[in-house]
Amino acid sequence: MTEQPAVGSQRSAPGGVREEAKPSQRTVWLVFARRKYDEPLYQVGTVTADTPEMAGVFAQSIYDEHPWIEMVVAPRGSMRTVIAS
Repeated sequence: MTEQPAVGSQRSAPGGVREEAKPSQRTVWLVFARRKYDEPLYQVGTVTADTPEMAGVFAQSIYDEHPWIEMVVAPRGSMRTVIAS
């Protein structure tokens, strides 16, 4: 008799690599938004998408809890550290 993994356990793919540990071919995009003209943009989350257009669609559909006046997506790989902690 074979053991079944517990509910919610993480399955390993052949070779012992967990599915979520595999590198994604899609770009991670940072999502920035603001609700009022006198507010600065602030990061509201991230999305994963192949193109900037799809990142915008995903950002609008996922982060729709407020009536944003501005929303911006930027590829996380383009961010550069200026002062490291």
